[in-house]
Amino acid sequence: ALRLSQNKEEFLWKKYSTDKSRTMAKIKIRQIKSQIGRLKNQKRTLEALGLRKMNQVVEHEATPQILGMIDKVKHLISVEET
Repeated sequence: ALRLSQNKEEFLWKKYSTDKSRTMAKIKIRQIKSQIGRLKNQKRTLEALGLRKMNQVVEHEATPQILGMIDKVKHLISVEET
C-alpha cells in the first residue's frame, strides 16, 4: 500500500509540475458569473477559492485540491495558466 501511495504522489507532481524543482504551476481564476441563486456548496466553494465579487481574480497553485474545487464551479469561473 505504501508503494501505491508513493506512485500516486509522484504522478500528481509530474502531471501538475512546471519544472523539476517540485513547484506547482500557478493558475489565475476569475469569477465571471454571479453566485446569486446558486447552491450553498457552490457559494462556499467560491468563497474557499477566495472569490467574493464578480470579475475578481485570485491566483493559486494547481494542486489537486484546488483543481477539484475549480471543477465544481467551472460554470461560474474562467481559468488561465500563468
